[in-house]
Amino acid sequence: MFIRILYYGFRIYCFFFRPVRIGVRAMMIQDGKVWLVRQTYMPGWFMPGGGVKRGETLEDAARREAREETGAALGEMKLLGAYTNFTEWKTDHNVVFICHEFEFKGKPDSEIAELRAFPLDELPDDLWLGHKQRLQEYQSGMLRQFGEW
Repeated sequence: MFIRILYYGFRIYCFFFRPVRIGVRAMMIQDGKVWLVRQTYMPGWFMPGGGVKRGETLEDAARREAREETGAALGEMKLLGAYTNFTEWKTDHNVVFICHEFEFKGKPDSEIAELRAFPLDELPDDLWLGHKQRLQEYQSGMLRQFGEW
């Protein structure tokens, strides 16, 4: 409940200050399935990810977020692209990495309500739009390296 209150407080902050943020996402795919998370403070499914911390590289941030949200240690990653989102009174730049080599070594942190693998052709209905678009592009082989999230 506390995390949900913080989330709504952040939305109010965004309304007044219109921040520019940089985040990362890890598209974790193995055996024709993608691993997605459902957070405790907002509905829907997402690729693991979050904000880049001061002094952290994009790659390090993607590895940290994947570890925190799924318990996975990522192997080789490739840069998929960078995408921009202008919703909720902010400018978010999402840098997406793809990873096929990972191993679960821990458990998701407390902000994750559920972690689940979905077949690429059976994505959940409540998968957030930017995540769904990237996964559909991956499936079709028509990946865009930039654009709107």
